[in-house]
Amino acid sequence: MEFRAEAKYMRVSPQKVRLVLDLIKGLRVEEALNTLAFTKKGIAPTVHKLLRSAIQNANYVGQEKGIDVDVDGLFVKNAISNEGPRMKRIRPAPMGRAFRYQRRMTHISIILSERNKDGASADLATTVGEEAAPAKSTKGKTAGRAGAKKKAVAKKK
Repeated sequence: MEFRAEAKYMRVSPQKVRLVLDLIKGLRVEEALNTLAFTKKGIAPTVHKLLRSAIQNANYVGQEKGIDVDVDGLFVKNAISNEGPRMKRIRPAPMGRAFRYQRRMTHISIILSERNKDGASADLATTVGEEAAPAKSTKGKTAGRAGAKKKAVAKKK
């Protein structure tokens, strides 16, 4: 089962947040919290708070649905930072001109998942033994003429 938490309209650029999120992807929750506690980036406390929120969401959903959620078995399955709206601002420039610049915002999303007893995630357990069949490509083929041969072009004398 997956548990998520989101923080929207954060006043920091997505690139700066991705630097911190890449540190915790795939880690157990306890390791991720320790990593965030000692990271010297300005957004790290916010991501730490968001991760704790995702853990509390897991506890809440477990209590509401009667599912036994092992918090120690949770890991960070996905942590992404998408770009939010930009605020357009104007800075005064010499000779009465104005320069435009943009203040970026980001939407942060953290998804937690449970590991199975063998250590694999619950979602990946079903696809480990199966191989995906390659998708058939229809590029360059027209409908109904897949087996048609090319006509020979008559030569001029």
